[in-house]
Amino acid sequence: MASKAILIATIFCIGAIAPALATEYMVGDDSGWKTGYNYTEWVKGKNFYVGDKLTFMYKKDAHNVAKVNGSEFQQCLGPSVTNSSNLLTSGNDVITLGTTGKKWYICTFPDHCTQGMKLVISVSANGPSPAPAPGTSGATQVSALKSSGWILAALAAFKMIMA
Repeated sequence: MASKAILIATIFCIGAIAPALATEYMVGDDSGWKTGYNYTEWVKGKNFYVGDKLTFMYKKDAHNVAKVNGSEFQQCLGPSVTNSSNLLTSGNDVITLGTTGKKWYICTFPDHCTQGMKLVISVSANGPSPAPAPGTSGATQVSALKSSGWILAALAAFKMIMA
């Protein structure tokens, strides 16, 4: 019975580790998604990785978020009618970055994109490694994912021994 409790606790801990590695960004920080804001400046110094989340906060029915391609972004053109699934309108849109590469977002309300409601980011595959603990070298650090694998292997072995 105790081994089941340990297994459940370990699975819970591993589930808590993975999401903690992702970063959630509020686009525009406290300003949110609006005209007249410099999103190019907002992106500077930020690194986006697969698994991170972008939250677009704005007044519903006054703005939207359209996922577009590079050409549409440059021309401030919203997605075509056949691709309207890329149009978000809730006022609190959360996008999980699922693939690497450039991602483009605009507001399709008249003149909003030309007034600055456009965002382009580059998404990388892996997040940065955690910094080594003070007084240790990076060579001795073990990733959370690798640690989780070792924990699961140890628990499986423990379960087989106890059976």
